[in-house]
Amino acid sequence: MLVLTRKSNQSIMIGDDIEVTVLSVMGEKVRIGIQAPHEVPVFRTEIYMEIHRNDSGEPSEADADVRAEVDDALRELGNGG
Repeated sequence: MLVLTRKSNQSIMIGDDIEVTVLSVMGEKVRIGIQAPHEVPVFRTEIYMEIHRNDSGEPSEADADVRAEVDDALRELGNGG
């Protein structure tokens, strides 16, 4: 595991297409933004695990919730947070 120290408004790049930015630090919570190509799925680990437990091949309710959450976050980032 690579461990980096970043402050608010600082970023890291993963490859050429993925940028992870520290948006804010509030106590023990860190808010991050992730810019990635639309075809690259980005999930919280617990959601990722839930998706992979669903072997039916159909989108789960968690998939729809995650997509809505991602869309909301992208809209918020587009409006300056």
